[in-house]
Amino acid sequence: MNRDAPAAGTAFPSEDERRPPELPPAGAIAWGDDAYGLWIDVEFAGVVQRFRWIEPGEFWMGSPDEEPEREQREGPRHHVRLSTGFWLADTACTQAMWMAVMGGQNMSRFREDARNPVENVSWHYVSDANGFLQRAASLVSGIVAELPTEAEWEYACRAGSDTPFSFGATVCPERANYDGDYPYAGGKIGDCLRNTVPVKSFAPNDWGLYEMHGNVWEWCADGLRDYDDEMREDPHGPEGEGTPRVVRGGSWRSRAKWLRSASRRERLRDYRNYNQGFRFVLRFTSQDQEAGANCLPEASGVTCRA
Repeated sequence: MNRDAPAAGTAFPSEDERRPPELPPAGAIAWGDDAYGLWIDVEFAGVVQRFRWIEPGEFWMGSPDEEPEREQREGPRHHVRLSTGFWLADTACTQAMWMAVMGGQNMSRFREDARNPVENVSWHYVSDANGFLQRAASLVSGIVAELPTEAEWEYACRAGSDTPFSFGATVCPERANYDGDYPYAGGKIGDCLRNTVPVKSFAPNDWGLYEMHGNVWEWCADGLRDYDDEMREDPHGPEGEGTPRVVRGGSWRSRAKWLRSASRRERLRDYRNYNQGFRFVLRFTSQDQEAGANCLPEASGVTCRA
């Protein structure tokens, strides 16, 4: 593919492509549209999780050469198209959600509040047979529960931004939970809480997603892909048995530079630590069907079908 963005006149996505294939999808107990976009609520064993519609689109993945404290594995920056939208949890998986789905077990270190993100969970515990995602999917008819790919994660984190953080050029302890002893790009030293905090403790990004920066690292579905300067559509890193998996977002014990939207790490699939969690994607088995509603709410910006 050509490394450049598509030429004018070839706008992507079209109005129909922006639309969820089914609205509300089967399994949603509530749905709506607000300042951040479309949302649905889905109940798992008595615990409700909100998901945000992340419509298909294009973005620049990775960091530019001039971004402070970038690392070589973040480049070259390249154009990526995600051809299919997805429903992404607006928070990391909480301990309440984990215990409901997994029958009460909780391996987290910071258990003071069930709204804290679950941590100390390996990729195996989350994604393998009989793991969290398999069990969650079994509780709601018509869904597939997955981890986001690395490209989906960065696209959702950026929420249309091209700055080091979704909210701008720098970060401070008022915006995210990280180790304030290691500020970004010469900034001021700040507090370090030395533990996780409940989800929704900080303001969301422009797509209504909370704590995409800090609190806990988040597992991705795929392994670390070598970047090049070609345009890519729906890129996936290696996924073979035993291949390490990407983690994104940084954590409460991370230096500020590791919270950047482009920062990437990889960990062995059996890695467990009290700074490691996840958030998950829902894909509906009826996504190849026609939309369930002819018109979306006006605030969505999506026009009615003819």
